[in-house]
Amino acid sequence: VHLANVGPGEPSLEQGSLVCVFCRKDDDCPNKYGEKKTNETWNLTVHYYCLLMSSGIWQRGKEEEGMYGFLEEDIRKEVNRASKLKCFVCKKNGASIGCVVPQCKRSYHFPCGLQKECIFQFTGNFASFCGKHRPVQVIAAKKFRDSLPCTICLECIDPIPTYSIIRSPCCKNAWFHRDLFFFRCTICNNSDIFQKEMLRMGIHIPEKDASWELEENAYQELLQSHEHCDVRRCHCKKGRDYNEPNSKWEIKRCQCCGSSGTHLACSSLRTWEQNWECLECRGIIYNSGNNFQKAPKHALTSSINMAITDCLLEESSPKLPRQSPGAQRKELLRQDSKLRRDISTILIELGFQIKRKTKKLFVNKGNLWKSALDGFRNQNFNPSYTIEVWYVNENDNFRREHPGSKQEFFSLLIQHLENSSLFEGSISKNLSLNSQALKENLYYEAGKMLAISLVHGGPSPGFFSKTLFNCLAYGPENTQPILDDVSDFDVAQIIIRINTATSTADLNSVINEYYNYLELIGCLRLITTLSDKYRLVKDILFNHVITRVKAPFESFKQGLKTLGVLEKIQTYPEAFYNILCHKPENLSAEILSDLFRVHTLPDVQTLGFWNSYLQTVEDGKSSTTMEDILVFATGCSSIPPAGFKPTPSIECQPMAFPGGNKCSNCLALPTTHTYKEFQENMDSAIRNRPRLGQEESPHYTGHQNVL
Repeated sequence: VHLANVGPGEPSLEQGSLVCVFCRKDDDCPNKYGEKKTNETWNLTVHYYCLLMSSGIWQRGKEEEGMYGFLEEDIRKEVNRASKLKCFVCKKNGASIGCVVPQCKRSYHFPCGLQKECIFQFTGNFASFCGKHRPVQVIAAKKFRDSLPCTICLECIDPIPTYSIIRSPCCKNAWFHRDLFFFRCTICNNSDIFQKEMLRMGIHIPEKDASWELEENAYQELLQSHEHCDVRRCHCKKGRDYNEPNSKWEIKRCQCCGSSGTHLACSSLRTWEQNWECLECRGIIYNSGNNFQKAPKHALTSSINMAITDCLLEESSPKLPRQSPGAQRKELLRQDSKLRRDISTILIELGFQIKRKTKKLFVNKGNLWKSALDGFRNQNFNPSYTIEVWYVNENDNFRREHPGSKQEFFSLLIQHLENSSLFEGSISKNLSLNSQALKENLYYEAGKMLAISLVHGGPSPGFFSKTLFNCLAYGPENTQPILDDVSDFDVAQIIIRINTATSTADLNSVINEYYNYLELIGCLRLITTLSDKYRLVKDILFNHVITRVKAPFESFKQGLKTLGVLEKIQTYPEAFYNILCHKPENLSAEILSDLFRVHTLPDVQTLGFWNSYLQTVEDGKSSTTMEDILVFATGCSSIPPAGFKPTPSIECQPMAFPGGNKCSNCLALPTTHTYKEFQENMDSAIRNRPRLGQEESPHYTGHQNVL
């Protein structure tokens, strides 16, 4: 088959191949190049987009005339004109599309333009822009998170406007891939503002819908805006469905899924412009100030892929079962978050149980443990109340009370538990068997204290053995202890001797030597081969580390159920493993510099001294450590998993020595003339900081440490 009256430079149609007269490709890909259409009378084949975007042709006919309203003579003239223009991408002639910028001389084929990320505007004069002059989204300077989920496919993307990444013009934190475009804002369902921006950014919005989309109310459930307050405690007296625009009772939708909402007042939002995410979405995108890792790339389910493709096609597609975009995204979030959750997000969610009603804990500086025990056992104590710590000194005849730092109190309490007789082991600890502690129900209280500490913003324990953690997360029956879990020297020696036996005779000799012990713990077994020793060792380990402490373990586990902590450990074991079994990473100058924000108008010289001091401490040229600095300002030697509340800050004060207000996590820097004086005063104050039970140093008269 050949073209009749083929003009200069026009391609011919080889047998079995219908190539577009503009781009010279035979691809039939409607979502990329538009519909491929052949006029057999004219012997012309075109891609709709190639024809539409060509720079030297106009639609002079009616819609039903010619090809999409373009006349035969105009198409042939345009092909002839393009035959003299070379594509700057493939270097071949026939480049019918040119950059609209007057001074730019670049021409290209439509597919080549897509390859080089050119922009084609399917509106107005159908202008096209080369990659150098294409329109961009201007985003005001703002500190975005490391990554955010695409609001369509949920794959994590960098929130930076590029050719392939686009931001919604109406919901400022809604980002999505260009090739997964949706025709309304995926968050608020806005179409007017959204589509204008999409057309400007070169996304084609077809006028022809798929046949099943033309059914009456086909998108009814998708286009309804969510107007319901879904937070745990709605404060609106007129009900969860009440929505009063421009007031504190206006409903704000989740910026990620759009299918959950809150009254502004119910989530303490001051203005509608503030961002808000529902609990389920927050597990993915909440800014904890910690590590938010990108999710591994994964293919969407076939139904979702097809649904997205259908939106891009102009041709009819088979009707598919549909979920609303919000419900669809939520389901994926649930599947993903079940496997991978950020620990700070989990603890913050647990913290939503905490009520505004406060409960004072009066802590005796001379006996922190007894004070904590008495306070938590008080019949009026409720773990979901906001905790206020007040310190009293037993040597003070007037019993004066001083406000204390809750985070410092929990930090000291965790240290006490770690070194208490309730646990055994050197670094990684298991539960001990302490009959008196069991009688006094102290294992339960220890679990309860740890749970309350985690939810109320305390530090991470970091001293659990892997075996203890596995028992809590997966159950004792699914846990196998190791020799390192045995802190009893004599038992460890028995296990070692059994494990190192080289013959059945040697093994039986060891068993006879420790016959009474093995009989007592129920581990006597018939030995027939040397390999039986491995089973015997497992039995001894399981008995000593798990069975022996069954009662303390059950009591400790019941305590950890406080505020739902144990349930979360069992649901998200990977998230809790690091904070329960590992100490936090060492602090660095960079971490502390980022942690403390400037609270008041800064003194440039003092701030310079502060940054130099952090570097001096990190280099080991000071008598203090990074942990000492953090303890001085906040009472904690590490950053709690849920972060500090309030955020640590620094301010410059006209005084010789620094001060630390642990209640507000504020560090007051001294004002000195030289760096040497600054370092000496900082070292002296931090090294001699008042500790529990000590009188406060005379250096601190105004901005003092609370202990």
